[in-house]
Amino acid sequence: MSAGDGEALFLYLTTRGRHSGVPREIEIWFTECDGRYYIIAEHGERAHWVQNIMAHPIVSFRVGTRSFEGRARIVDPGSDPHLNRAVQQLSEAKYGWGDGMVVELTPT
Repeated sequence: MSAGDGEALFLYLTTRGRHSGVPREIEIWFTECDGRYYIIAEHGERAHWVQNIMAHPIVSFRVGTRSFEGRARIVDPGSDPHLNRAVQQLSEAKYGWGDGMVVELTPT
C-alpha cells in the first residue's frame, strides 16, 4: 500500500441529504491508497455525513484540483481488519490522528 496526494490536506465530500435529498458538502482529512480515498468519522454512525452515505452511497468529492464521482462504503473492521488498521495508520502518519470509523471512497 502506498499513500499519495501528499500536498492536499483536505478532501471535500458531497453527500445527498438522507431526508432532504439536498447536496451537503464537508471538508475532511483524508488519505489515499491504491487509487481509493479514505476518510474517518470520529463519531461513527452519529455523523450526519455517514448517515447520508448509508442512505445514498453515491457521492462526489474533490481533492486538490481533481474532482470525482464515486461510491462510498463503510469499512467493516471485523471483516477487513487489515485495511481498517492500514488506513488508520496512514491517517495517524499524516495528521497524528486516526481513530474512528473508516469510510472508503472509490472513484467510478
